[in-house]
Amino acid sequence: MLIHDNWKIRWFDEGEVPDLAVADPDYTDHFWLPAKVPGDVHSTLLENGLIDHPYFGHNDQKCRWVERKVWWYRTEFAFDGKEPAKDERLELIFEGLDTFATVYLNGKELGTAENMFIPHIFDVTREIRKGRNVLAVKFSPVADRVKGKEKNYWSGFSKDRIWVRKAQYQFGWDWCPPLVSAGIWQAVRLERRKRAKIESVYARTLKADAHSAEVNVEIRVKTFVNGLPLAAEISLKNGGEEVTARASAMDGDRMEATLQIRNPKLWWTHDLGEPHLYRLTVRLLADGETVDRREREIGIRTIGLKREDEKGKPRFTFVLNGKELFAKGANWIPVDLLLGSAPESRYKHLIRLAKEANMNMLRVWGGGIYEKDVFYRECDRQGILVWQDFMFACALYPDYNRNFMENVRKEVAAVIRRLRNHPCLALWCGNNENDWLYEVGVSAGEIRTPFYGEKIYHELIPELLARLDPSRPYWPSSPYGGNDHNSQEEGDRHNWQVWHGNVEPRKFGENLGQNLTPEGVSFRNFRKDRTRFSSEFGIHASANRHTLEKYLPPGSLHLGSGELSYRNKDFHQEKGFLLMEGFTGIPKDFREYFYFSMMTQAEGLKYGVEHYRRNMPETSGTLIWQLNDCWPGTSWSMIDYCLLPKASYYYSKKFFAPFHYSVEHDPGENLKIWVTNDSREKIEDTLLLEVHDFYGGRIFAKTFPVSAEAGRSAFIAELAEAEILRGCPAERAVIRLKSLGQRAEDNFHYLRNHKELDLPKAKLDVRKDPEKGEITVRTDRFARFVHLDVPGEGILFSDNFFDLLPGEEKRVKIASLDGGAVALEYLTVSAVNGTDGEEG
Repeated sequence: MLIHDNWKIRWFDEGEVPDLAVADPDYTDHFWLPAKVPGDVHSTLLENGLIDHPYFGHNDQKCRWVERKVWWYRTEFAFDGKEPAKDERLELIFEGLDTFATVYLNGKELGTAENMFIPHIFDVTREIRKGRNVLAVKFSPVADRVKGKEKNYWSGFSKDRIWVRKAQYQFGWDWCPPLVSAGIWQAVRLERRKRAKIESVYARTLKADAHSAEVNVEIRVKTFVNGLPLAAEISLKNGGEEVTARASAMDGDRMEATLQIRNPKLWWTHDLGEPHLYRLTVRLLADGETVDRREREIGIRTIGLKREDEKGKPRFTFVLNGKELFAKGANWIPVDLLLGSAPESRYKHLIRLAKEANMNMLRVWGGGIYEKDVFYRECDRQGILVWQDFMFACALYPDYNRNFMENVRKEVAAVIRRLRNHPCLALWCGNNENDWLYEVGVSAGEIRTPFYGEKIYHELIPELLARLDPSRPYWPSSPYGGNDHNSQEEGDRHNWQVWHGNVEPRKFGENLGQNLTPEGVSFRNFRKDRTRFSSEFGIHASANRHTLEKYLPPGSLHLGSGELSYRNKDFHQEKGFLLMEGFTGIPKDFREYFYFSMMTQAEGLKYGVEHYRRNMPETSGTLIWQLNDCWPGTSWSMIDYCLLPKASYYYSKKFFAPFHYSVEHDPGENLKIWVTNDSREKIEDTLLLEVHDFYGGRIFAKTFPVSAEAGRSAFIAELAEAEILRGCPAERAVIRLKSLGQRAEDNFHYLRNHKELDLPKAKLDVRKDPEKGEITVRTDRFARFVHLDVPGEGILFSDNFFDLLPGEEKRVKIASLDGGAVALEYLTVSAVNGTDGEEG
């Protein structure tokens, strides 16, 4: 029974009214605000018109009062069931309480909660009443609960957060403002249990190949009657096929069985095969009567992490079903600052976009949340692996405090049990950047305390994983490994030489310098990186115009505007302009800023990813920082808050493609041509390399036979600039790599930085076909970075921010993520060097 209706909220000052008075069933709450559950306080206030939208302008600062109040939730629900028998239990379950909560039923205090990340279960067998019941929940301010706590040690962005088991980013980060939420952010339900219940089911693949598989199913139960004989019936279905087993031998509260599956259909990432799912059903029997039942989807697959190659050289390569995999994807942050009100559709849209961009892995970053069930369910179904951080980021945490550690222990155990059945889950990771930044801070003399939190990542988590989930690898931190936890020689790496200007490589004990110059932050520094796995790297770009116009006050959308600057939460906002200075030049107005920042991000990420992919298998993964946004800001995201992809997203559909041609080149150097094949099969193709001037002339062309081995990158040819230019100035030429077998997307490459290109004015011709939802674009001269735009949210183009040669045409489909019609009459088409398109 879900308890989602009739909720109301009201705020109080601490001590204004006695708690038991507000929790009393007869307390008058007629004039409280109606609230949605699941939800949060801020969304409720917004819906009732009591605060302005906190994402608009500087309104987030106007509603900071919300987090200083005591918030009460109340509801009434009717219980019309039979009075519980002696062998029955009624449990009240809160899937998520954010964060310091006290729960009352019919005036009785059931208990407290102090962890946002885990469910809270209360036995209400005696407290429930037939007919009317009143449920009340008090949320205390976070600041009051951490007042007086020791905070005089390192913690980025906020000191309060280290004591609070709550989404850390809500205290502010370098891509969002602080907005400390409160409320019932996940489901609430009442469940009746008879005689016994299933506490957990753990299904893990022991071994699997194309011919057979073994799946072990472990069941933990809780009984309400002493000496009760129990058994479990286990069924694994695949269409009309079914494998069954029975388990009855008890080891305390535990029973298990191993299923033998012939000719299994394995779970693969979408780029390597089908993410096939089986239906697992477990029935708990007491004296032959079914007393509980669990059903879920599972995948049969093996996952491992290869740390060395055959010669003992360090690697960081995921191995799925015995197949080495190059991880292509991005870091995932929470989808909103107001998590309780975020709809499931937002998750589905983002994961769909990730898949369509040829991503096969998402990293759930350690400063957010263990995501909602819909996230993991969609990754299971869409065939996307998940790197799962535990929620500790950029701080020291009080592992010396027994109460804090007991809270963390409950959290880690609950999260492992909740997520371990998902085939998408590839790796557990202890924290984000804590090991690395602690050592950096100690070396610089800025941190003088012990490594608080070390016991969590290096003792508590591995101990619990060994017992609760030995089926997948654990990694203590990200980044980690080598002589500097951010070493490129071993483990995974966060490349923040690009953008932040970090001076690397370094070693333990050395200072981490910064070079904030156009050369120091340039994306061309990616080429120096021989990392084993790049788990964070990124570049800022503007949000799309519609997103900014929606959330900025009128008249403030111009370069130099304080409101536009407020969208950028990085402390050193000049980095974006330093990057643009080196590549596009400094923008003079908002139009140029929009184009230049979008282009710098897109071309920079392309440059980095293509380099990393050419270095496979020595490098075995690229996870871009970051896929999405939680509010409408200027950030590293590839998709902005209004679910509008940036240029880098459309580029990623090409540079993450399973089969891809690329050019290794910097201005003035020879060109080295490469092919990358991530598929499971050898591919034969013919590559056409051609050089065009910007007016339609073809200067050079040459074909190359290509035989690309599966799972490898290979060098094809080396050419000199002078050989391919044939007297044409480098700043007036563009290279196109074209697959004559149509195995790969065209890849355009420029011999000089964008600011040096001598681009002519291009006139774009646009033809619209509203019935088909598509347009066709032509140009008289070379058009650089053709941009299609339709005002609105969740608008998706089959391609955007593309280059177009004279005499060729590009057909683009336009759709809405929610399936609705797109009004093409509001479409605009332009280019960096092109006039706005008109109906042709």
